[in-house]
Amino acid sequence: MKICVQGLWHLGSVTAACVARAGFSTVGLDADAEIIACLSSGQAPLYEPGLDDLIQAGSAAGLLAFTTDPATVADADLVWVTFDTPVDDEDRADAAIVVSAVEQLFPLLKDGAVILISAQVPVGTTRALARAFADVAGGRRVGFAYSPENLRLGKAIEVFEHPERIVVGTADDHARAVLEPTLGRFCDRLIWVSIESAELAKHSLNAFLAVSVTFMNEIATLCEQVGADAAEVEQALRSEPRIGTRAYIRPGAGFAGGTLARDIMTLNQLAALHDLDLPLLGGVMPSNKRHLNWPARQLATRLGDLAGRRICILGLTYKPGTDSLRRSPGIDLCRVLLAAGAAVTAHDPHAEPLPADLRAVTRSDTALGALAGAEAAVLLTEWPDYRDLTTDAIAAAMAQPLVLDQGRFLAAGLAGKAGLRYITLGTPLITPQA
Repeated sequence: MKICVQGLWHLGSVTAACVARAGFSTVGLDADAEIIACLSSGQAPLYEPGLDDLIQAGSAAGLLAFTTDPATVADADLVWVTFDTPVDDEDRADAAIVVSAVEQLFPLLKDGAVILISAQVPVGTTRALARAFADVAGGRRVGFAYSPENLRLGKAIEVFEHPERIVVGTADDHARAVLEPTLGRFCDRLIWVSIESAELAKHSLNAFLAVSVTFMNEIATLCEQVGADAAEVEQALRSEPRIGTRAYIRPGAGFAGGTLARDIMTLNQLAALHDLDLPLLGGVMPSNKRHLNWPARQLATRLGDLAGRRICILGLTYKPGTDSLRRSPGIDLCRVLLAAGAAVTAHDPHAEPLPADLRAVTRSDTALGALAGAEAAVLLTEWPDYRDLTTDAIAAAMAQPLVLDQGRFLAAGLAGKAGLRYITLGTPLITPQA
């Protein structure tokens, strides 16, 4: 079995490295020569824990190689399409890039090959590609399938190699015969559905998570006004069997675009295309957009005019386990604070260089260095490193010990401690009268 992984950013790099470790002869294909050079030297094109070591091990074992030459698919039994589908500033997916790249391989595919798409594409895309290939098949039989990716930044390798289930959509018996033993190396629970159901399942999963995040953040905002504690409400909800302990209902930051926003937008676009009114999904983005301003609103409430105030940002990346600043709430807050005239310091253990418009932000090599002299600190990226910060160390470093921790990440160490004002989302702003 020879596998070609097409599209080598985050999803593709992880996929190629993991299938090679599973014992498959694997070649990674991407048109970007710089990415290929990076991977060929044993370095992933972005930060993901353990990924560099896994790439190097696969290469050393002779099971993993990388190329820009599309001719490599000529003897591939399986072409696994793993582009990180780009989205524009309005969170609309640009699947045309994925479609074009796959169509360029059509003349090169051998009879009996299977194309498995895991790049996130709008429902209907995989079927359209199968029809397009049929027009140029020339007697060759190529199977098409779709399996939603399950990429999680910071835990990508673990999640890929040990998924709880894998959803696969195909109408082709040959494709299933190839994919079943291949995917079975990673999971014994394969859920076989139609192509369209598999595509829509991914949209629906991310939309459900987005709705859950938005719902709980609205409840937490209400808690602040009525004297309830959002953490206690969350505890009560999780105790309900119909909701459960693993529900996506922790009060915290809104989602910052990208995956969840893309699929909300995709479903809303599909609704418009079919002249459907979906008021629940239509309300998610406006609610989330307002919630993303929670830290700025809290700072203004606690400090008043922010001009000249020294504010510390702890965590700049989109989420822990990555160095990416794209769609980062920390970057957005830095811009808001600078526009208000604040002096901004920041720390992040892995973040890539800041954009040019944030030159005024002072980055520190340590969290305590960033906290020095600050009148307020905002925890945005939940890096485990920050749990080492003690109340005494924070209070000694800051000019005014005010810490905003939207998701209660540091609650175990900081909540209720004397000498520190510790503010979380859903903390009551009033005390109910007896």
